[in-house]
Amino acid sequence: MPELPEVEALAQFLREHAVGAVVGRVDVAALSAVKTFDPPVTALSGRDVTGAGRWGKFLGMDCGGLWLITHLSRGGWLRWTDNPSATPPKPGKGPLALRVHFFTPEGATPAFDLTEAGTKKRLAVYIVDDPKHVPGIARLGPDALDVTETQFAEILAGTTQRIKTALVEQSLLAGIGNAYSDEILHTARISPFATAKSLPEDKVSQLYEAMRTVLLDAVQRSVGQDAARLKGEKRSGMRVHARTGLPCPVCGDTVREVSFAERSFQYCPTCQTGGKILADRRMSRLLK
Repeated sequence: MPELPEVEALAQFLREHAVGAVVGRVDVAALSAVKTFDPPVTALSGRDVTGAGRWGKFLGMDCGGLWLITHLSRGGWLRWTDNPSATPPKPGKGPLALRVHFFTPEGATPAFDLTEAGTKKRLAVYIVDDPKHVPGIARLGPDALDVTETQFAEILAGTTQRIKTALVEQSLLAGIGNAYSDEILHTARISPFATAKSLPEDKVSQLYEAMRTVLLDAVQRSVGQDAARLKGEKRSGMRVHARTGLPCPVCGDTVREVSFAERSFQYCPTCQTGGKILADRRMSRLLK
């Protein structure tokens, strides 16, 4: 799933490539992806692109006061092309959800596609005059890169959730998903199953610094990359996430995994749990 660093990089990519262009035709290939009907998608056509933004993991393009907002969900992505097909796509079961064509001042006619891999289609598109009218944005907590350490401590003190769950709960903290929460907890040397409100003050401070370090490093590596290379850049920076069975780059212990119905997370026992292995089942708890 694209998280804060990748979505921030995509927003910057749109600022560099789309701002100043005029929206041309908008092709909807997956009707289920469009969650709003008034104003219609066709209202974007003919508008100048004036900006792009990010709210947590939501990406938005400002078309002169009318926003195209998308949440890419788990399998979604933005793909830019300088030579798009002039033939409107046929609605179907393929990966394409939406195509936005542009006219640039230089006379070029690029486009971007919003695509989604997999069979579970969760990518969402909204056309709104205010990003806060998107229900998911309205529910967001403070952005992970904007929250102060004091606010962060207050957020953790107010929840009884495990710290792994709290970090990815968007109503508490916006922008962090499964992958970067693994990396943040590994950097902070904290167990994913630690209770958020029970973390000592020094551990909260350690976690806050780890969060900023991991996210800012990922943003720095991602911004400026071509949109097509962002996924590879994300994978290359991971130390434990999606590295089950490989050695931890810090201590050399084997990276372990806890699996759930639709996802999994990774951690290092030596760095994070005092050598204890977390039980690999839905109701996991530390083995005694």
